[in-house]
Amino acid sequence: MTDARRALDAVSPLDGRYATKTEPLVPYASEAALLRARTRVEVEYLLALSDLPETPFSVPESDHERFRAVYEGFDEADADLVKRIEVEGTDSYAATNHDVKAVEYFLREQVDEELHPWIHFGLTSEDVNNLAHRLLVRGATAEVLLPSLSDVRSALRTLATEHRDLPMLAHTHGQPATPTTFGKEMAVYVSRLDRVIDEVESALEGLSGKLAGASGTYAAHVAAYPDVDWRAFSAAFVTSLGLRHTPLATQVNPCDDLARLFDALRRTNSVLIDLDRDVWEYVSRRYLGQRADEGETGSSTMPHKVNPIDFENSEGNLSKANSDLVFLAEYVTTSRLQRDLSDSTVKRTIGSALAHCLIGYEKTAAGLSTVVPNEAAMAEDLERNPEVLGEAIQTILRREGHADAYERVKALTRGRRVSLSELRKAIGEMDVDPAVRGDLLSLAPEGYVGLAGALADEVTEG
Repeated sequence: MTDARRALDAVSPLDGRYATKTEPLVPYASEAALLRARTRVEVEYLLALSDLPETPFSVPESDHERFRAVYEGFDEADADLVKRIEVEGTDSYAATNHDVKAVEYFLREQVDEELHPWIHFGLTSEDVNNLAHRLLVRGATAEVLLPSLSDVRSALRTLATEHRDLPMLAHTHGQPATPTTFGKEMAVYVSRLDRVIDEVESALEGLSGKLAGASGTYAAHVAAYPDVDWRAFSAAFVTSLGLRHTPLATQVNPCDDLARLFDALRRTNSVLIDLDRDVWEYVSRRYLGQRADEGETGSSTMPHKVNPIDFENSEGNLSKANSDLVFLAEYVTTSRLQRDLSDSTVKRTIGSALAHCLIGYEKTAAGLSTVVPNEAAMAEDLERNPEVLGEAIQTILRREGHADAYERVKALTRGRRVSLSELRKAIGEMDVDPAVRGDLLSLAPEGYVGLAGALADEVTEG
């Protein structure tokens, strides 16, 4: 069967239609990746045990790289073997029907026989799984999602820089409002992304691992070697993997750390959903045009259309991701008494949530690379809505001591279109100082943007 055929037969679009986009997550989100991460934990644990003076075995330093090569070179054949041990069994082992036990038996095939008793010594499968999952989630987020988010931020920063002074009518409650600049509005999203990316990075630093046995008491470890400081051993081992140490746990590592990361990703996605919808609106209002790819079909029946499909696709994927992330954050933080297994199958879907994030980020970046501000359309809309100067007029009048300034301008502009000439005629009839009248008459919608350009610079200079 060809790869194309397999893609068409995939149950999930993540492994079908979007397989090329989600491929960067395969080293972190696939079952083979989980098997590799479990193997890494087991090998490193074996090496750590060998360094204890109390244990009657050692692995010479010269052999450490040979042992690590087992997980560093873990390939498709190795993954297939682990799976066969779990599901079918081999000549050496009956089917385990247990995925972590299958990794243990796989490792027995890779190391000397005298080391077999020390593989998975004193551990429960959750000791291995909680560490493996966090290593994978950390890698997926740091190596795939954050670089993709950085691409979005860079595209926004470019738009903010290039169009810092491009005046654009703002809309509040869907109605014409005080003008802004397109660059400043893009800068707002750069600033928001900066904050949520910081939260994601902070959550990654807070990922925490547990290694304390079946009930989190080190009972088996203490029974075997009561004189070893197992708490110190556990802390050193977990931190050697680049994770913080969870000192108190049941059999399950409390997943508050994962929930924090999922929540940070959800907030990041919400910022981009807001961006997707805003850009969609700008395209709809003709403030933005889109470069069309040669040969691309925008509509099956209307040949003229260039639809904002990247932003729509991003919105849909990020909304799906957020639904999954909320579910994950709520579910993985609970476990009946010391352990139940319902979270195990749920954690297998973490990759799907991250995949929807990745598709959304890439679609937003792709969409931003095609948009082109329509300066003529923006200028035309500003010219059609001079009533937005009412705010400036009444504020200047307030400055001059006119207590009824708001009411006077409201009577002139509220709920109706007013031409610039009508506004200037009304200004000419006001009883104000000539210098003030000059200030009022000089107002124009395209110039009424305050410090928008300078505000855009706050992020473009970063």
